[in-house]
Amino acid sequence: MLKKGEETLFDKDISIVLSGEAGQGLNTIESLLITMLTRSGKQAFLSKEFMSRVRGGNNTTEIRVSSESVYAFVNRIDLLIVLSRNGMERLENRLSPATLIIGEAGNIPQKYADIGGRIIPIDFSAALADLGGSLFLNSYIFGMLAGLLSCNSEVAKSLIQDQFQAKGDDIVGKNLLAFQRGSELSGNMAIPISIETNASVVDRIALNGTEAVAIGAIAGGCNFIASYPMSPSTGVLVNLAKRSEAYDIAVEQAEDEIAAINMMLGAWYAGARAMVTTSGGGFALMTEGMSLAGCIESPAVIHLAQRPGPATGLPTRTEQGDLNLALYAGHGDYPRVIYAPGHLADGVMLSRKAFEVADQYQVPVILLTDQFFLDSIGTIDKSIFSESTLVNHIVETAPDYNRYAMTPSGISPRGIPGYGHGLVCVDSDEHSENGRITEDFNIRTAMVDKRMRKLAEYEDIEPELIGHPDYSILIIGWGSTYGVICEALKRLQRSDIAFAYFKQVYPLPTGTKELMERAKIRISVENNATGQFAGLLKMETLLDIQFNLLKYNGMPFSVEELTTRISGTLSI
Repeated sequence: MLKKGEETLFDKDISIVLSGEAGQGLNTIESLLITMLTRSGKQAFLSKEFMSRVRGGNNTTEIRVSSESVYAFVNRIDLLIVLSRNGMERLENRLSPATLIIGEAGNIPQKYADIGGRIIPIDFSAALADLGGSLFLNSYIFGMLAGLLSCNSEVAKSLIQDQFQAKGDDIVGKNLLAFQRGSELSGNMAIPISIETNASVVDRIALNGTEAVAIGAIAGGCNFIASYPMSPSTGVLVNLAKRSEAYDIAVEQAEDEIAAINMMLGAWYAGARAMVTTSGGGFALMTEGMSLAGCIESPAVIHLAQRPGPATGLPTRTEQGDLNLALYAGHGDYPRVIYAPGHLADGVMLSRKAFEVADQYQVPVILLTDQFFLDSIGTIDKSIFSESTLVNHIVETAPDYNRYAMTPSGISPRGIPGYGHGLVCVDSDEHSENGRITEDFNIRTAMVDKRMRKLAEYEDIEPELIGHPDYSILIIGWGSTYGVICEALKRLQRSDIAFAYFKQVYPLPTGTKELMERAKIRISVENNATGQFAGLLKMETLLDIQFNLLKYNGMPFSVEELTTRISGTLSI
């Protein structure tokens, strides 16, 4: 219940939530805000959750501005900006007596005023009536937040000009005027926000997880993508399509997921570096193609963006429920590698590495992300974009070339049609060294053994240990739980606890068991209902995970929630 609270000085961290309907243009504010904050020397992180609607419903965006680096969702709302009539009901349990609520009086139910809520009513419609009304509300809110957060107004204005210049001078001018009015309004609000600036932040790059995956793919030499749209994976397809001319990428929206994965395999066969991007339901249709990649020893890069299942589930929410699907997809035995980035820099790095590993070892590599990772916006250092040399593992074929030549490593020289004088014969049936169909039992056994030893020389990405090196309690997490676990550990301030962040979830890195054995208590944190990674760890190390902290309602863990649950677990 809301009651009138004391004035709060926001000098360390502030959580601002925008709540409105689909179609109101929150995306415009999001993209501009993080860039403005970064260029103004503010450390910021943006996450969002939205209903599966084109119009209406209720979508929210949380912007955290902090004196320290942050990369997690918090439940607390310090400043709520209400942009629609249904913008508060779902957020009621996140409000506190200290929450400031800004919005039109008609959008804020009377009950909040009756119980002493800290409400600042603003008539947005009247403020923008002469400009064209709600069409310019985003720039008005942008100006208000720029003023409240003491951002560089010239930077903000240049961002508006860049955003709207294609629509003509009149639209640019009206948006700048709306921005100015919002900025002037902030000066009359007397909301005490004083988040310190950090000069090192100014040169960082703002981007979301989708962009990180796409940029990493380009860095890995991706020049072909075939996919069928499916949330939350579609953004990678769209992003690469936007960059296709600049980076010479062939982009194909396939008729379905079965066609997409087979197009990708055909592209690798022809010499391209190719990928697909999909979600759980789409990947389920690709599993036969996964087996085909395993049998013909084709490189393959699959971006699997997780969302809550089964079936359609919650198509616009987040979950880590597809690890087992990625682990066991496809019939028969063949090697694979699975990466799960937990922050944006790893999104770039692992996406790039997926292409390198797929090409070098001729195996499928799966990049596991989720809606929270893909749609959140943060910043990364420019150094992540430094150029590096791509190694091409294609060989020129001789007339006696054998595609599946037996080698000690299990990796056969990979040729492509038209490069050399050899015949590049591949087949989904079991085959001999030259690629021709065989039913010889000895050859069958030799070929399976050959395929299964291909990763023998692969160099694992070991889990990153964060926290006290002499730990007795080990928190285990993978993928997008990275940020929230890091912040929870900071809040706990215990010298006996550490966090093992797994960015390679399969094969389990060689140091996994030793890392786990050093802990007396092991706690797994996962956004799924069954503790899928904990199950894999127990199966492969024979070590128990004493506690599984799980969440599977479609939302990520909040920092407060996870801190409380870890504390409660350790007090048992």
